[in-house]
Order: sequence, then structure tokens, then C-alpha cells
Amino acid sequence: MATFLYKLGRLAFRRRHFVALLWVALLTLAGVGAASAPAAGNTSFSIPGTEAQKAFDLLEQRFPGMSADGATARVVFKAHDGGKMTDAGTKATVEKTVKELGSGSEVASVADPYRGHAVSRNGTVAYASVKYKVSGMELQDSSLDALKAAAQHARDAGLTVEVGGDALNATPETGSSEVIGIAIAAVVLVITFGSLLAAGLPLLTALIGVGIGVSSITALASTLDLGSTTSTLATMIGLAVGIDYALFIVSRYRAELAEGREREEAAGRAVGTAGSAVVFAGLTVVIALVGLSVVDIPMLTKMGVAAAGTVAIAVLIALTLIPALLGYAGRKVKPTGEKSRLLGGGRAPKNPGRPNMGTRWARFVVRRPVAVLLLGVVGLGAAALPATSLELGLPDDGSQPTSTTQRRAYDLLSEGFGPGFNGPLMVVVDAKGSADPKAAFTEVGDEIKGLKDVVTVTPAAPNKTGDTATITVVPDSKPSSATTEELVHAIRDKGTDIARDTDSTVLVTGSTAMNIDVSQKLNDALLPYLALVVGLAFLLLIVVFRSVLVPLKAALGFLLSVLAALGAVVAVFQWGWLSGLMNVEQTGPVMSMMPIFMVGVVFGLAMDYEVFLVTRMREAYVHGESPGQAVVTGFRHGARVVTAAAVIMIAVFSGFIGSSEAMVKMIGFGLAIAVFFDAFVVRMAIVPAVLALLGRRAWWLPKWLDRALPNVDVEGEGLRGAADPDAEKELVRA
Repeated sequence: MATFLYKLGRLAFRRRHFVALLWVALLTLAGVGAASAPAAGNTSFSIPGTEAQKAFDLLEQRFPGMSADGATARVVFKAHDGGKMTDAGTKATVEKTVKELGSGSEVASVADPYRGHAVSRNGTVAYASVKYKVSGMELQDSSLDALKAAAQHARDAGLTVEVGGDALNATPETGSSEVIGIAIAAVVLVITFGSLLAAGLPLLTALIGVGIGVSSITALASTLDLGSTTSTLATMIGLAVGIDYALFIVSRYRAELAEGREREEAAGRAVGTAGSAVVFAGLTVVIALVGLSVVDIPMLTKMGVAAAGTVAIAVLIALTLIPALLGYAGRKVKPTGEKSRLLGGGRAPKNPGRPNMGTRWARFVVRRPVAVLLLGVVGLGAAALPATSLELGLPDDGSQPTSTTQRRAYDLLSEGFGPGFNGPLMVVVDAKGSADPKAAFTEVGDEIKGLKDVVTVTPAAPNKTGDTATITVVPDSKPSSATTEELVHAIRDKGTDIARDTDSTVLVTGSTAMNIDVSQKLNDALLPYLALVVGLAFLLLIVVFRSVLVPLKAALGFLLSVLAALGAVVAVFQWGWLSGLMNVEQTGPVMSMMPIFMVGVVFGLAMDYEVFLVTRMREAYVHGESPGQAVVTGFRHGARVVTAAAVIMIAVFSGFIGSSEAMVKMIGFGLAIAVFFDAFVVRMAIVPAVLALLGRRAWWLPKWLDRALPNVDVEGEGLRGAADPDAEKELVRA
């Protein structure tokens, strides 16, 4: 591995014009594809195998004109102070608005509040339900504009009008905070390298990689049904790893220059050593992201695969474009320890010969491993405590900021009709095999009326053939509450008994039931996913480090990091700690996919630092240093760069905390705090403490396993000899 990458680095350095032209061509091709591709909304949402999805599929068959998965909007009206919705002027305004709402080409139906009994008991609140022929992710902008215009016309007439429902699902906006994250990354790179040019290389290559990845996603969005959240995740992960991978190779290149090597040779050795770590670190991230397909939620699978593709591009760019650009930079990229004149280069160091901060810290940890280990584990354990009260759910309009019309519509409906009205359940009764379908429909309705937490049960609405009916159930509690979840399970339990008596099938669906099913499916998939991802990465790390205990320690450290990060997410988004600082206006259950998503992404990123830091220790140990000294050497060469990489990744992820989308905000915070815990507590404190305690046992590997494993030579042992003058020819022939 190291020898091949060494030759690849030298080839890219020599043939830099060709390599640069190739990447520019790929970026141009992806950009043209994105510009010419048809527009696509967010990815469609389906959960194969769940009861809620089965009910949706059944409705599509038995109610062909119903548009079961079509978008819905609720236009909520509130009368003037002291007025009623039944006042003549108010009623005329509402009826005019209803007529205007039904004029769109994508509108399937509009329910008049006066005919559909959609006026509150006190007469102050009413709503009109708009049903569309297509999903909210497929709605055209013209339909949304017409919806907003109709609501505004009613406001102009003097009514309070708000709009809720999934028809208003908007593309998340990250705002200026994302740019601030990149700016912080730039400052950290300048401080790390002491050179504007060297600092600019990782930023430039990361932006090229993200540009290719996101443009490709945009180009394929319509064909593969990819959405805005997919590209947001790819941007988030691609920027972070793209900067980090380039940072490690440029840093190693400068270290090789400091040892007196020629620039082409330094580029080859940087790619052969740090590049090997980049390849295996990238593989762990790709494994974690692609492994999300195990959950069998198409949206999550697409997000994972798209982000994995962006990571793969980042790896390829780091291995080829970075050495090519180093060739262009020439002597402007200084050896380690030297700064450009603009940033103070040429001045005598204040304390020549003094060990750097990484060396001093590593020596302290090696002297006090037990104290450092206990402090790190106890600290992360304390941070993880809030995770014991973790509540999962999917966000609805009730979790939106109070400044949005969706949230205000949600609150008006709760005020007029009760909290459960925002999450009605749809019960689908399939009586095709029943001798008396009407009796089955009636029995189902009567049984549901007898359950707790039920406010309203509408009469059964059969289809044209009379073999299938829908019943709407309004709970007494809000959609995200545990009480509503218990009601869904109670209806399903009753449906099992009814099925035996009437030869019919009872299914519960609707957005609330779908959210409950998604949460359950994600919970069920968490352990198998964790076993798959950690297991595969564990085997990969055994090959990299040729050790059993080092990969085991890496996996256990990751579990500490992710549990502590989940605890922090619960404290902020569920308990409300620091919610004002994070601009979290509404606390509530943590997003259902957050645990499994954090397990996947954080594991891949955590292994980045494990590979980069411990590979340098392994390299020193293989070259004859004692275990304790190898830890110090690894920190002397790698601590500064790993610290910079972690700060950059935290800055990039933190930039997404400013997003208007609750899901993106939570992911950005969760990943940022997880990287902080993993890089600075686990990898910088717990890892060296454990390695110091284990000594030579840390690098133990059974002889039979040593013989069976391939030798990938990540530490660059094969590069200790003289440079190969025919490197380019051999690579071309290979």
C-alpha cells in the first residue's frame, strides 16, 4: 500500500498539469450536469415493512383518486377579538378563500370548514383542509405561491390566518453560520502551517471535492429521487473530511521537507505514509455511511451512500490533487517549523529546542496514565448521563420556531380543537374477505370509541366497492406524546381481535403513526447496525495496526464518545439546557434517526483520528522505539495536526447549527460535540493512557493471525530505502 501510494504521489507531482486538468474537467462536467438536470425536491419518504406504509399502499389501490400520500395543508382562520367565524362578513371571506384555494391544477380537494364541521365549539377558530395530488416534496412552486397568496388575501380582509401541514416543507437554510465555520477552518489552517498558501491548499481541494460531490447529487437528484437533505449531509461530511485529509498530507509533506528531502520525494513519501492513513480512515467513514442501508429506510440509505461518495472523492483528491498542487507551489510551501515572511517567518524562535505542546502532554500522560484514564472515563460518563432519559420522535409543526406560520397554525388548532387535532390517526379497515363489511366497519369504530385518550371518531368512509373504509381518530394528547403512541398500539391490538371475529384487517396510518413506526424501526436496527459497522471497522483496524487490543480500545473509546454526545443532545434539545444559545425555540423528543445516524457518522470520523494518531505511534514502534517513547513520538508529530483537524471539523459541523431545519441543526450540534469528545478526550487522553498502561501488549497479535493478514504497510516500512527513480514507469506499467 505505502509503496504504491508513494509512486502515485510522485507521479501526481510530476504530471501535475494532467492531474489538475483532470479534476477541473470533472468539476466542470458535474457542474454542467447539475445545471442542466431537472429540478427535484426532497426525497420521497417511505418506510417499507411498517404497518403505516402498508396502509398507505392499500389506500393507493382501493382509493385510486384519494392521493393518500399527497401533500396536505391546513389553512387556519381566527376571528377578530369578540367575533365569531359564523359572522356574515367573516364567513364570506372564508368561503372566498376556499374557492381560491381550490383553483390550482395540483389541488385534489378543498374541504369547506362550514360544511365539514371544522369550526371550533366556541366559534373563534376554523380551518380549511387542502389536499394535493402530489406529495409535498413534488409540489411546484406555483402551487405553494397560490396557497400563500390565498392566505394573505384573507389576512388583508382582517382575519388572522396561518398555514400548516406538510405542503409547506421548505428546503433547509444554513445561513451565514456555515460560512463562519469555513472561515474558522481557514484561520486554524493558517496558524497550523504558518503560511497562507499551505493553508489554502486543503480549503481549495475540499471545496473542489464538495463541488463535484454535491453537483453530482444535484445532477442525479431527479433520477434517483435525492433531496436537499442529502446534499446538505454530503456538504457537511465532505467539507470536514476533505479539509482534514488534505491537512494530514500537507503536514506530512512539510515534515519530510524538514528532514532534508527533495520536494518530489517528500510528496511521494507524504502520500505513501499519511496517504495510507487517509485511505483507511476514509474506508471506515464509507463503511459507516453505506452501512446505513441496513436500516432499510430508503431516504437514510440515499443520504448515506451520497455522503460516502463525497468522502471517496475527498480521499482521491487528497492522494492526487494535493501532491499536484504542491508541485505548483514549489518553495512557497515551507518545511515544518518555518513560516512565510508575511506571518513572521525568518524570526528566531523564542525557546529553541523546547519540546512542543504535544510532546509535553504525551510525557505527562505516560507518567500519570491511571489518573488521566479515570478522569477521561468519568467525565464522559457524566456527560452521557442525560442519555438515560432519551426520548425519540420525529419533528412536526409543533417543533418549528414560533416565528413560522406552521407553528402558529399548530398552536391555533390546539387552542380551538385540542392538542391531538394536530396529529389525527387514520384507521384503514380492509373488509374484502368479510361476509359483512359494513358490520366490520361499525365494530371497529365502536371499539375505538371505548379506548382511552380518544376525543373524536368519525364514521367510516367506504370506497366505491364498499370493501375498504377509512376512520379518522383524533387523540386527546399531542402527536409526539407517549400517550398518543400508546393509543396507536391499543388500536392495533384491538384490530388483531377484530380481525379474528370479522375476517377483516385493521391498519393504523397517518403522519403520527408513521413517525411511531419509523422510531420503532430505527430502534430495532440500532444494535445490528452497530455490530455490522463496528465489526467491519474492527477487522479493518486489525489489518492497519496489526494488533487486537488497539482496535478494541478504539471501538470502546468510540462508544464513550457517542454516548456522551447523545447525552449532550438530550440536555440541549430535550431538556433545554443552553437552548437560547443554540437557538432551539422548542424542546421535545430527540429525532428518531439521531442515535443510529450518530453511530454511523461519528464512528467513521472517530476512526479518522485513531488512524492518523496511532499510525504515527505504530510507525515509531516498528522503527525500534519503546512503547512509551512511541506514544510521545506519535504526539510530537501528530498532536498539533490532529488538534487542528478536530477544530476544523468542529467548526464546519457547528456551522450547520444555524440551519432553519431542526434535523440539520441537531445533526450539526451532535456531530460537533461528538468530535470534540472523541478528539480531545478519547484520542488525546484516554488512548495514550491506555497504550502507556498496556506497553508492548498493545501491539500483540497472535502468530497465526499475523501470518493470515495481508501486510498493507501503513507505517511506510517499505519506504525506508532509497527513492525509486523508476517510480513513474512502474506505476504506469502496473
